[in-house]
Amino acid sequence: MKAYIIGDITVEDLERYKNYIANAPGFVAKHEGRYLVRGGEVTVMEGDWRPARMVVLEFPSMEHAQAFAADPAYQDVAEDRRAATASRLIIVEGVA
Repeated sequence: MKAYIIGDITVEDLERYKNYIANAPGFVAKHEGRYLVRGGEVTVMEGDWRPARMVVLEFPSMEHAQAFAADPAYQDVAEDRRAATASRLIIVEGVA
C-alpha cells in the first residue's frame, strides 16, 4: 500500500534551504519515491490552516517512506531543512 510524506514548510533561510532543494530529490528517488507536490499555489478551502509551502511525496509503501526519513546519508541534508525552515511533516498510509 502506498504511503505519503506530507510537509507544511515555512522557509526562514532561503540560501540554506536551496541546498536541501538541490540534494533531497536524489534521496527521494533512492527510496523509490516521487514528488506529487513541491511548492505551488495553495488555496485554503476551510479552516484556518495557512501553509506557506506544501510538499507531498509518494512512496510504494510505508516501509519505503520510513526508510527515506531514517536514511543516515539523508540526515545531513535533512539538517539543512530543519535549520532553514519551520517544518511539520507526517507519513500517512494510502488506501488500497
